[in-house]
Amino acid sequence: MVEVRSFLFSSESVNEGHPDKLCDQVSDAVLDACLAADPMSKVACETATKDNMVMVFGEISTAANLDYEKIVRDQVREIGFSSFVDDLSSVASKGLSCDTCEVLVRINKQSPDIAGGVHVGKDDMDVGAGDQGIMFGYASDETDCHMPLTHLLANKLGKQLTDVRKDGSLWWLRPDGKTQVTIAYDQLADGSVIPTEIHTVLISTQHAEPSKAKRTEEQDGKDNRPAYTGEEQIAPSMAEMNTLIHDNVIVKTLEAITLKNGKSAFSIYNKETCHLHINPSGKFIIGGPQGDAGLTGRKIIIDTYGGWGAHGGGAFSGKDPTKVDRSAAYACRWMAKSVVAAGLCKRACVQLSYAIGVAKPLSLFVETYGTEKKGLTAAAITDIVKLEFDCRPGALARDLKLREPKYNKTAAYCHFGRKCFTDDAGKKFFSWEDPVDLSKYAGSDAAAVAKTVAESQVAILKKWVD
Repeated sequence: MVEVRSFLFSSESVNEGHPDKLCDQVSDAVLDACLAADPMSKVACETATKDNMVMVFGEISTAANLDYEKIVRDQVREIGFSSFVDDLSSVASKGLSCDTCEVLVRINKQSPDIAGGVHVGKDDMDVGAGDQGIMFGYASDETDCHMPLTHLLANKLGKQLTDVRKDGSLWWLRPDGKTQVTIAYDQLADGSVIPTEIHTVLISTQHAEPSKAKRTEEQDGKDNRPAYTGEEQIAPSMAEMNTLIHDNVIVKTLEAITLKNGKSAFSIYNKETCHLHINPSGKFIIGGPQGDAGLTGRKIIIDTYGGWGAHGGGAFSGKDPTKVDRSAAYACRWMAKSVVAAGLCKRACVQLSYAIGVAKPLSLFVETYGTEKKGLTAAAITDIVKLEFDCRPGALARDLKLREPKYNKTAAYCHFGRKCFTDDAGKKFFSWEDPVDLSKYAGSDAAAVAKTVAESQVAILKKWVD
């Protein structure tokens, strides 16, 4: 008889118009601008926002000549914030104006102490970590992209809210929004988990004034959308909005996610029994920085695995690849996904740790939750990772193409579980989502792996501490 443990697990996400996520996107827009002109830029860019103000600050050493104000305004416009009225009772204010917001810049250069210890005078493979810290990565076989379903669904709900706003099908939506998902799981005796039911879906999304807002005024061409010039439309009632959000966001998102049994996530959804909460506060007109302050790096769980696995505490956005908070976290996901995709285990959590100025990771840990393939052990899978991966910062920048200007796309809707693709310019996005083929180890046992490790000690010690 198979022992089964049933439990509920929840994950949340926020839209690109949430003030914290706005800050992440501005910081990464600055990073991309630096890397586009100077791939060796050293960037630690933070952003803060409140009301009609956006501030960028931090340490940047680059050959790029940046127009920070233009970068900020372009990013705010792309997100969709095009109006600000200094009145919390206003129905016209979206919470921030790309045209009139105050832009403050407080940027200094990287500390020479850090530069000297990390990269000055060093070969690419000897470049040290930009700071100390611990990083984690996680993967599970419950979905086809090896992400936990709770978090994948929460992020994709937010992305769908944005897509239907930007394509005009739900034009009355505004940029800010939050999602939260609770799913019932069965954990089997082998440690693997299977989602069995969508238990709760919560969506709070900013919107125009119900039953009154005019499309020609809401979509006036000042944000990222073209001006609407068709026959006038009036925003639906709150009840109608909620129905449209259910049908065009929740249902469509569930249908687009594939579970490991090959069925869509819609197969475990029942509207009659699911606990649905759509704008439970009643209305959400004022949003963005007018409704809440924003800071870079304040959504680190949303950026990763929604509470699954573990987190070392470091944020991602605004940091160049010498900052292992970012590059090594990408490596941990790359390694975790690779071992799960190869069938070596059904779940994996990988940890790395670093010291500032030191190239080799101080430690490596792989947790498989007892889900490893018969004949293998967690220790053997750890050794496979050592054989196949090089996590020195210089090697990660090389192997994952991390000096390319491609980070702004990562800054909303999670850095993981996204489709890896190459654009027309040859930039490879989400490269850590392209698993290394480890299938050659699928037929190995722990003894065979140990033999390979013994024969490869020189190569391993070049990359890893003993």
